[in-house]
Amino acid sequence: MCAASPFGRCRKCDGLGFKLTHNRRGKPRRGKHCRRCDGHGIRIRFGRHLWNGWTRTYRQGTDASAPNRPAPKR
Repeated sequence: MCAASPFGRCRKCDGLGFKLTHNRRGKPRRGKHCRRCDGHGIRIRFGRHLWNGWTRTYRQGTDASAPNRPAPKR
């Protein structure tokens, strides 16, 4: 699921990007800007967050220009 769709709807604003409020008559109105998703309405899925961290660590550990690794022979 995380590979096909790495982002999901924000759970706090339900994907709208803002909190839905109502006026005195009950008509829905746009409320405050969502702080959790910064108004985008999407969030990164937990599995994708783990995958990104693992790949970042792997790339840093196998960097060819690292100072501790010997230069490749030609």
